[in-house]
Amino acid sequence: MRNLMKAHEILNNPFLNKGTAFTMEEREKLGLIGLLPPHVQTIEEQAEETYAQMQTKANNLEKRLFLMQIFNTNRTLFYYLFSQHLAEFNPIVYDPTIAETIEHYSDLFVDPQYAAYLDINHPENIEKTLKNAAEDREIRLIVVTDAEGILGIGDWGTNGVDISVGKLMVYTGAAGINPSYVLPLVIDGGTNREELRNNPRYLGNRHERVRGDRYYDFIEQFVQTAERLFPKLYLHWEDFGRGNAANILEKYRKQIPTFNDDIQGTGIVTLGGVFAAMAISGQKLTNQVYLCFGGGTAGAGIASRVHREMVREGLSEEEAYKRFFMVDKQGLLFDDMEDLTPEQRPFAKKRSDFPNADKLTDLAEVVRTVKATILVGTSTVPGTFTQEVVEAMCKNTERPCIFPLSNPTELAEASAEDLITWSDGKAFVATGIPADDVSYKGVNYVIGQANNALIYPGLGLGMLASEASLLTDEMIAAAADSLSGITDITKPGAPVLPPFKYVGEVSIKVAEAVAKKAKEQGLARAKEQDMVKAVHDFKWYPKYQ
Repeated sequence: MRNLMKAHEILNNPFLNKGTAFTMEEREKLGLIGLLPPHVQTIEEQAEETYAQMQTKANNLEKRLFLMQIFNTNRTLFYYLFSQHLAEFNPIVYDPTIAETIEHYSDLFVDPQYAAYLDINHPENIEKTLKNAAEDREIRLIVVTDAEGILGIGDWGTNGVDISVGKLMVYTGAAGINPSYVLPLVIDGGTNREELRNNPRYLGNRHERVRGDRYYDFIEQFVQTAERLFPKLYLHWEDFGRGNAANILEKYRKQIPTFNDDIQGTGIVTLGGVFAAMAISGQKLTNQVYLCFGGGTAGAGIASRVHREMVREGLSEEEAYKRFFMVDKQGLLFDDMEDLTPEQRPFAKKRSDFPNADKLTDLAEVVRTVKATILVGTSTVPGTFTQEVVEAMCKNTERPCIFPLSNPTELAEASAEDLITWSDGKAFVATGIPADDVSYKGVNYVIGQANNALIYPGLGLGMLASEASLLTDEMIAAAADSLSGITDITKPGAPVLPPFKYVGEVSIKVAEAVAKKAKEQGLARAKEQDMVKAVHDFKWYPKYQ
């Protein structure tokens, strides 16, 4: 009985289970004789069989649900398969398909997937929850969300834990973070989505979101407890609402190794695209005029990152701010508006400086007025980068950067094909969603995706391998710089960002750059002081032990 219980525990543990790949010697030793079909498969055979089964599924949602069954039973097989099909699987296991599973999470709930659920009504359970979820594993990376600002779909309460699960899948698939080191977590602070609160199948707290001191005290208790239990922790904040995200990051970024992908990740990858555009066109970043369309967490975070880089390249903060403009639902933001967020306020302008201020609710008019040369969209308002807007950008500069970054597809500000056509091939284009190549006047334009997955997996690998005590602006700049050199930017139609199919190679470059900068700044605590070796030694490879 003892061997049988042990055997079933192994088969039901996704970190230990090999399924039909257990050798006969292992089956004898572990009490698995007769509990598996007699033929011993290699991981290659398992992966081929699993992939063939997945291909029979009718759509990406069904494929994701099938892959989650593999994930929940055999992590090694799942990641072996994922690593072979990164570009194909990413939109299935993460964005955009994950939006559907989040919306239906409570209805589809089968297995908690080793996730943790923190209930804001029971702060006394924080330590117990983290210990239970870790199950004596060495946790090095937590992705935590409160699910108030999920992708382009908003507040989804405890359903949003799936975003943490998906994010960690990409960390492991792209950068080789050991899946036994990670913990997906949701802070259930309630939800303001009435349809969830009224849904009898909803599994989260059925009250409005908790705000103010009680909320921030809970965050503080969580951070202090997690840091104490997991002393080598790298803490990733994901999809917090615009009212809390920046406050939380600002409080902790100089205390612990921490990162907010919505604020910092999108900014890093966008800056990498701008760097490439400047290199191709021979322009200087400090001569550009930056227009942010969509002043939420992502938009303000990207603008702040590019602003910091302009300062790093020689402008004063005041000089740099003069080159930044922000448009949100009110139009161009002015400093006399009462509803500005703290992140928007530094970019707001004096109304008296604009004789046509009353017309600056129109994007094309704003582009013409401020002479924008870089236009970045995070508005989730589809179709707003019109032909008129694009033509106005091209009058301001010979080679404008136009990055419609909103996702999913139906929320994009413009399609890559339209932007290439309307700009007569002059615009540097990066999108927030995967885009097909665009053929225009004999040139094949490869469209880079401003996908945060080009940055955050490698960033995490570099932080963990170096055991960096903080994530600094200099390390972030090094990560953005490292995105270049993957593709040949001298080739006509070359992308300003490497296509996602190179994400594995990109992640290693990013990790090495971050780890080296951590050592240079005296922040690396790892025993191994050769940062390239530290990165390669830390990386996990999906194979059976």
